[in-house]
Amino acid sequence: MKYKHLLLTGGSGKLGQAIIASKYFSSPLAPPRKIFDITKPKTIEDFFNNNDIDAVIHCAAMARMKECEIDPIKAMQTNIIGTSNLVSEIMRQEKGLKKTIRFIHISTDGVYEGIKGNYSERDATIPYNLYGWTKLGAEFAVRLLSDFCIIRTSFFDPKNIKFDSSATNAYSSKVTIDYLTEAIAKIIESFFVGVINIGSKRKSDYDRYKEFKPSLKPCKQNDILKTIVLPIAKDASMDLSLWKKFKRS
Repeated sequence: MKYKHLLLTGGSGKLGQAIIASKYFSSPLAPPRKIFDITKPKTIEDFFNNNDIDAVIHCAAMARMKECEIDPIKAMQTNIIGTSNLVSEIMRQEKGLKKTIRFIHISTDGVYEGIKGNYSERDATIPYNLYGWTKLGAEFAVRLLSDFCIIRTSFFDPKNIKFDSSATNAYSSKVTIDYLTEAIAKIIESFFVGVINIGSKRKSDYDRYKEFKPSLKPCKQNDILKTIVLPIAKDASMDLSLWKKFKRS
């Protein structure tokens, strides 16, 4: 790992925990929220002043779609304003220390419309729910940095599939959490700057999860929509041409 002082935000979340537990990162700094809270700029400033950070993996977010729909103000404060606070401090540090800080931002396939699928990084970003809109807002802040990578993705933990049925007519490019962790390790070591889709082959949710949970039962997306109160994607699959090219390089 060429970065000696790596800051990981959202270390208590699923992806953050996977990053900490993985073999790819050497002792990342993952401060608890009481010490480092992206909604409180002073905690960000204090942490950077006390630590010589040279790279950041930004996982901290309000990520539950239902919670974002219920409390959009909190979602905005966390995902958009919180990320902006972090970006602002990095820009100040870079100017004061005359160095560049590598920034990896974990975004979502939810910034796309989620209807036709096969979305490329150049396609229009028209989120289908509030979570997607707040993550898109965060992306705009991240683009102000000079050394950034925005990863648009969707992941799951194959060891923790809680639902008993899944839709045969809803599609995505989801990856396992371990796959995404390894991909982040490759991206952060690279010189890639910009936006990249990271995912796997287009599959229905049922076919994807069934591999890891044989007892899973098939259903239709309309069956799921009857039990929830938020919009979900019909086809969130992504064009992975850039990611495939990156892996070959």
